[in-house]
Amino acid sequence: MPGSVTDFSLVPGWAGPLFTAFLLVLGLCIGSFLNVVIARVPEGLSIVRPGSRCPRCGHVLSWYENIPVLSWLALRGRCRSCHAPISPRYVLVELLTGLLFLACLSRFGWTYELFPALVLVSLLIPLTFIDLSHWILPFSLTVPGIAAGLLLAVPRGADAVVDATVGAVLGFLVFRLMEYIGWKVFKKEALGGGDKFLVALLGAFLSWRALLGILFLSSLQGAVVGVALLAFTGRAGPAAQPPAPGSPPSPAGPEPTPSGDAASSVHEVASEVAASSPSSGVTLPSSDDVSLPGMTEHPAGVAPVSAAGPEVEPDEPEPTMTWEFTRPGIPLWKRLLLIPWCLLVQPIPDAPVDEETGEEEEWVPGPTNIPFGPWLALAGLEVMLLGPWLARVLPMDIALLLGGAP
Repeated sequence: MPGSVTDFSLVPGWAGPLFTAFLLVLGLCIGSFLNVVIARVPEGLSIVRPGSRCPRCGHVLSWYENIPVLSWLALRGRCRSCHAPISPRYVLVELLTGLLFLACLSRFGWTYELFPALVLVSLLIPLTFIDLSHWILPFSLTVPGIAAGLLLAVPRGADAVVDATVGAVLGFLVFRLMEYIGWKVFKKEALGGGDKFLVALLGAFLSWRALLGILFLSSLQGAVVGVALLAFTGRAGPAAQPPAPGSPPSPAGPEPTPSGDAASSVHEVASEVAASSPSSGVTLPSSDDVSLPGMTEHPAGVAPVSAAGPEVEPDEPEPTMTWEFTRPGIPLWKRLLLIPWCLLVQPIPDAPVDEETGEEEEWVPGPTNIPFGPWLALAGLEVMLLGPWLARVLPMDIALLLGGAP
């Protein structure tokens, strides 16, 4: 864009190495902060207070225990107070952030384009690790991320703002439609409700032109790895951590769907949605999913028999999908206000309800479920950072479809 803020280097040539070193250190420090985000946001805790401390003994970390990478190495991966092991994830996130910052510099140089790229990296890393651990994509990260992508397009001109807006809206609507079609085809949750917000975030930063490449790369890579994990480990995604019997649902769990209470207001519904998004993920097809109507599985060669004759075990309740605005007893004005919320945001399908307590059950991932958010994030980074390389090594038509650009 000649004449725009993206048309010249913001750093003189002689200062390049110094600024590069600074960017690496900045990335490591931001990675250290992202570790706090990853640990606290799913639990609904403040990322500002209290200060960093050992989760086991509560030891408050001194400044020299908070130096990215170096402190972890010096402490040999253990708390200085109780000697509890410190997860290698902390140093991994710090190094990954620093290296991706340098990759963004290599891709965009010292231009304005570098800044949105760094912001996008700083959003995708915590979203990826949170989704891997908790199967959620929190609204507290995705919604501000969408807004940031739109605002950061403003200095690039009106065309960039239009591209970012179309990217966010189109990405959201396409995945919402896929979410509904998946439910109609498979009669169960096919896409996590948080995925559409992540795609909207990527569309806001990378424009609508990158969406097809992101969808293709994320689906291909996620399917290949998911099938391989199923073949070798019997499970596609991370092992589920079900809550202890009798314990209340964890705040880190997927966001419950709105209740069926006809007296609930749109404000209450919106408040529930603002907390965090439902689980993010896709379901890989499995032979266990195929059954004939009326069939009930029993151990081989064993049929339950009672005095009254053969007894058939009841199947699990079939998932349902009921739009909130169609429930009886809702005033017309409230029904009209609920329509856009239901069509765009309401979880699909309805959350299962415990027959004894009447409360919504926490969703537990099955062996064929795989979190899709990390693959969307990876595909977004590939499209952003490898665009010129894709344009060189692939035929132009294919490179353009995958988001490649000279």
